[in-house]
Amino acid sequence: MHADTLNLLQPESPLWQNQLGLLLESTGEGIFGIDLAGHCMFINRAGAAMLLMEPAQVLGHNMHELTHHSHADGSHYPDTDCPIFNAFRRGLPCRIDTEVFWRHDHTPFAVEYSSHPIMDGDKVLGAVITFVDITERRHADEALQKAKAELEMRVAERTRELSAALAQQRELAAYSETVREEERTRIAREVHDELGSLLVALKMDVNWLDKRLAEQPGRAPEDAQAMRDTMRGKCKGMSRLIENAVDNVGRIITDLRPSILDHQGLWAAIEWQAHEFVQSAELELAWGMQPAGLPELPEPAAMAVFRIFQEMLSNVGRHARASHLDVRITADAKELCISVQDDGCGAPPEAFEAATAYGVMGMRERARHFGGRIAIESAVGQGSTFTLVMPLCPK
Repeated sequence: MHADTLNLLQPESPLWQNQLGLLLESTGEGIFGIDLAGHCMFINRAGAAMLLMEPAQVLGHNMHELTHHSHADGSHYPDTDCPIFNAFRRGLPCRIDTEVFWRHDHTPFAVEYSSHPIMDGDKVLGAVITFVDITERRHADEALQKAKAELEMRVAERTRELSAALAQQRELAAYSETVREEERTRIAREVHDELGSLLVALKMDVNWLDKRLAEQPGRAPEDAQAMRDTMRGKCKGMSRLIENAVDNVGRIITDLRPSILDHQGLWAAIEWQAHEFVQSAELELAWGMQPAGLPELPEPAAMAVFRIFQEMLSNVGRHARASHLDVRITADAKELCISVQDDGCGAPPEAFEAATAYGVMGMRERARHFGGRIAIESAVGQGSTFTLVMPLCPK
């Protein structure tokens, strides 16, 4: 800015009053001019208002001492460090948005200011400074940064949760595959040890009968009758072997999928499973189902409920050391509830949240797939209660 312009900006100049004054007063930004000593030569009303002063109160005062004397934390701000002074004394402009100005009531406000030197050729005569109150912008930036930090924190937390869930899913999948393989091995062993031995015995008996029948034509009548009696006894033995084989096949099939589930429905299958379990585990059973005619679930959901119930019983058998089992099944218009309570040793709640609690994880995954949930209440020495809540119209 040239010296001629500086003269026009003096308060006593008629041209300032009549022309540039309108321009200065028309803007919402604060504008003031200072000489080399830092004294205010002019200031518009918007600038003075931001300082909570009238223009006449500002004119002639050192602007650094009046409004730029301290940092935001209240510590002293020497004018030798002031960017406004240092910049215009070297004839250079500057723009700062990280500092504060101070009002007449000694309160600070965040500002963005620009300083441009007033030049007379190569000589610096002063500077014109424009400034705006950026308190709201600063608050908005801080709120945005806070929201961004919170979002990043939530994203990081969610990422950790997803990573943990993925790891848990992988562990559960590996465990499920191990269980399936063990079940295949058990079934293969039963087929080999029981059905295999029965079939071998039957094959030997059939071969024996074949030989004896081939010898029959050459036998004396009395010998033939004795041999027929012997063969009838052998046939009875073979019949018993066949019955044992049929029983074994039925037991293996029941282990894989109880036929009662297909023939009589879910609730009959659950009741049968409960009585089978307490009989084998030598437990007392309290059974209750309300209402009596519960609606049947679609096949996939019914199988999931049955497998969850089996796992609940299995958990009692493996860990509870209980003497009494209470099974309650209830339903309303929207959902059904299956509760299995034992009077066993119980466990702390964290035991059911452990990474190795694969049975619990499997139950929860099955239930969640159909829109259900598993609730567990347990305390050491006070038994456990497993509750399945499943919508009657599963997802």
